Amino acid sequence: MNITITPTKLRGTITPPPSKSQAHRLLITAALTSSGTSVIHGLADSQDIRATRRCLSALGARIDDLESGTVRVRGLGSAIVEAGPAPILDCGESGSTLRFLIPVALLVNGKAAFTGHGRLMERPLKPYEEVFREKGIAWNQEGGVLTVDGSRGYGELALAPGEYRLPGNVSSQFFTGLLFVLPLLEGDSALVSTTALESVGYINMTRQAQAAAGVTSRWEPKNTLHIPGGQCYQPFEASVEADWSQAAFWYAAEGVGNAVTVTGMDEKSIQGDRVILDWGRMIRNEPLSGGVTVPILGQGGVGRPAASRARPERPARYAVSLDVSHAPDLVPPAAVWGALTPGCHLFLKNAGRLRLKESDRLATVTEVLNALGADVTEEADRLLIRGQETLPGGVTVDSHNDHRIAMMAAIAATRCEKPVTITGAECVNKSYPNFWEDYRKLGGIIQ
Repeated sequence: MNITITPTKLRGTITPPPSKSQAHRLLITAALTSSGTSVIHGLADSQDIRATRRCLSALGARIDDLESGTVRVRGLGSAIVEAGPAPILDCGESGSTLRFLIPVALLVNGKAAFTGHGRLMERPLKPYEEVFREKGIAWNQEGGVLTVDGSRGYGELALAPGEYRLPGNVSSQFFTGLLFVLPLLEGDSALVSTTALESVGYINMTRQAQAAAGVTSRWEPKNTLHIPGGQCYQPFEASVEADWSQAAFWYAAEGVGNAVTVTGMDEKSIQGDRVILDWGRMIRNEPLSGGVTVPILGQGGVGRPAASRARPERPARYAVSLDVSHAPDLVPPAAVWGALTPGCHLFLKNAGRLRLKESDRLATVTEVLNALGADVTEEADRLLIRGQETLPGGVTVDSHNDHRIAMMAAIAATRCEKPVTITGAECVNKSYPNFWEDYRKLGGIIQ
């Protein structure tokens, strides 16, 4: 689907969709209960959440829709299935689904085959491959299919308690996948990061979901997570929070001059992407409240509202440097915010992991914003963005089948001088199916 946006200012109040990251975690936690049923409220019907539901069902969980956005989940337990064909799990384009469910499938079925679409099966899996081969788990990836086999007969698994050492600078999703299953093994385990651990907030989101089901773990020094064994997931009821990574696009829209007010956000959320509030203040060259940045490593930060719409006087040029390693999904909204903030020279650094997303986001952010008339320089692991008042527009840009690139282009279009066409605009269905509907409700003009 191609759309053309006629530039106009957006105006109104918007509540972002439920958190995709939290929804994945609650669904998997509920599926791992050994008995009883759990109820989860506030699920969005995005493609990624459909993928996780589809795969959990293929593994034996039962997920029933009770009403719009509410599901009942009957746990699949943790007993390995005796010899049989490996279930084929279609993960769509969801990296979370794939990386979370590889260890889960090894635990509950002993073996499985995973497929995906787009760039999914090209995204890094080496941390798992190395640690699983070391544990005696068969790993084979060819022709777009990954097969893992850790079964050794009924009731016996190659997946065993112990120490698991993984690099912490590739993706926190590898830690989360193992964190789901290690508490269910008989002995204690430890997850150890062999590098500086990035995106710790996402791991803490997993621990928060597990805590709702009575499963615990604790941080120890030197990037180590201690996980007591012999635990059991208990049925629970929970609601999914609004998504800070999606809210960031609306905060960016407000930040570049649209009269948009974001509501429904939990400013004490454990979601690391809530740091967009302080990033926005820094981009505007405004002081942080109390001089302290909102922490992005876990709960405990003091929630604060978004900066006011009024643009204070500021020097002709100033530099803002943001380390995006803990919140990589914020790069597209931060980039468009910086591109349309005159005088701001924005550095988005430690961003190399963005090359391994649905698109090479360092390249696609640069390509799309520069096509619209922005001034973005791409380097190996960072972007330099020089802000300006408006963009010329008047061009067609490719979403590159990346939901966050399409949304970034839509926010940029509000400050363009001529219409902007976005190709492949349906890619927002991956995480925010109602994005274009919400854009129209705010006054956006779309054909």
